[in-house]
Amino acid sequence: MTDSLKPPALLEQRLGLPIDPVLLEQALTHRSFSYENGHCPTNERLEFLGDSVLGVVVTSTLYHAHPDLPEGQLAKFRSHVVSAKALAAVGRELELGDFLRLGKGEEATGGRDKSSILADAMEAVLGAVYLDHDLDTVGELIHRLFDKLIEASAGLGAGLDWKTSLQELTAEHSLGVPAYLVDEEGPEHDKSFTARVHVGEQDYPAGQGRSKKIAEQIAAEHAYRSIRKEFGSAKAEPEETAKPKPGAREPKDGKDVRGLKDAVDAAAPVKDAEGA
Repeated sequence: MTDSLKPPALLEQRLGLPIDPVLLEQALTHRSFSYENGHCPTNERLEFLGDSVLGVVVTSTLYHAHPDLPEGQLAKFRSHVVSAKALAAVGRELELGDFLRLGKGEEATGGRDKSSILADAMEAVLGAVYLDHDLDTVGELIHRLFDKLIEASAGLGAGLDWKTSLQELTAEHSLGVPAYLVDEEGPEHDKSFTARVHVGEQDYPAGQGRSKKIAEQIAAEHAYRSIRKEFGSAKAEPEETAKPKPGAREPKDGKDVRGLKDAVDAAAPVKDAEGA
């Protein structure tokens, strides 16, 4: 072990459970280290497995937390939780970079704080936990690490994308594609934007903001609410998806994901092979 690395036992302490030392070492081994040290096993296979495990748990949780949302909206929420940005953020909270085995070149270029490396390593750690324990155990770990992201996912960009929601609503009622007109005023350093949206022959209240994007989103919200009031819709609007239904959170015992275990097992390498 490189002198500057923190001991894996400290990471186990932060995760709250022991992990097979061979699997954990592999989960923390970047390919750059392998290239410089006799091509020892890297974390790429464990990363592949961890990605699948994370997807299963997050998908099941969102499915049960939002029983009325359509597939497309659930997919948007999931994409935020399992994104490289989110994974890297969780890795930084754990100070995962301090445990990584990197090649000298990667080390010299700040690899310990690269989002892509942290995200991959985080998935690899989840894969190692799954192999050493089971789906229930890794599910509990994922909830501890990711529940805040899961709960907040409905309040992120996809959940507040009024332009997308408006387009879906107008398509649902065959009203045509929304068209936006944006005016700007003020000096270059202090511009304000006014956006108007037209759907068919109908105009809707304008939206104003400090950027074109914000103005269009506000205008889209005005149009969305007007159209929904007139026609109705079975689909939830963005703000209504911002909070999971009370008591809808997936049980921590992982029973809701147990039925998907076979799918994960099919992608799982044999533990002995991983440690080879």
